Amino acid sequence: MRRLPSPTLPARATVIWPAAVVGTIALALTGEGTAHAAPPAPLAALPPAPAPLGQIPVLAVATSTPATHTVEPGDTVWDIAQRYGLDVAALQAANGLAADSVIRPGQVLILGGAAPQPVAPAPEPAQVTYEVTAGDTVSAIASAHGISTDAVLSANGLTRDSIIYPGEVLQIPSAAAPGPASAGPALAPGLDAEQSENARLIIRIGRELGVSDRGILIALGTAMQESWLRNLDWGDRDSLGLFQQRPSTGWGTPEQILDRERSIRVFYGGPADPNGSDTRGLLDVPGWEGLPYADAAQAVQISAYPDRYAQWEQPATTWLAVLG
Repeated sequence: MRRLPSPTLPARATVIWPAAVVGTIALALTGEGTAHAAPPAPLAALPPAPAPLGQIPVLAVATSTPATHTVEPGDTVWDIAQRYGLDVAALQAANGLAADSVIRPGQVLILGGAAPQPVAPAPEPAQVTYEVTAGDTVSAIASAHGISTDAVLSANGLTRDSIIYPGEVLQIPSAAAPGPASAGPALAPGLDAEQSENARLIIRIGRELGVSDRGILIALGTAMQESWLRNLDWGDRDSLGLFQQRPSTGWGTPEQILDRERSIRVFYGGPADPNGSDTRGLLDVPGWEGLPYADAAQAVQISAYPDRYAQWEQPATTWLAVLG
């Protein structure tokens, strides 16, 4: 290949090659052995003066982010935002989500800044009501309508201690409408008000029992994996509550398991375990502090999916820092 000789410059001469000219020479050299290389642009087409070196803009390299994400079991808004490098607030705003909104498996979230395709304005939604039947619970009604338990309680002036009766008619708020603003406790990233409250309770009881931060992190991640940090009155077979403990395997009666404080103390175990030696809590596992995060959780839960606990170690660290 023929090479161009290097220019010989006078000793006192300093030549500053314009960026565009350097690029032209590089193209000429590269194209010498390429049959189909495009010829360089003529000098007349070049800009009259390049920007000074310090002012040349740096072009950003665009990264490819999917336009949407389909929610999978165990997903949270915080987890999805972290996965794609997005801001949690921006992701919520792009999808019309409030801090206490619940996302569900199969739901499609918009990841980019583009809004959904415009549609004709919809009429004001009609007021939705639900008549309570025997066996209903507020959490089950809320789940069936795709909204949080707190939203149903707030819309009907109820508290968590309230009792609902067959024949009673409940107001069901719109899932898309955010609830009334309140000056409540701070929320942890990726958690709504109900989840943050339960996480705060797990942290408080852990502190009372003298459990280390690592033990509290394991409890937080376990509850997130088992129940999405919600005190569920349903589950696989007879599993219930924050940790999906089963009456049939000795964790307590259904009423005892749905008592959040008691179920948390039973998960931690140790000398103050309400179940005594009938069940094994985290503090009862020999050498638990030296076990990998998922292995320590699995030693208590005996789950069919032991590897799923590990994904919550880093989020739990954030929740503890914010709420603890």
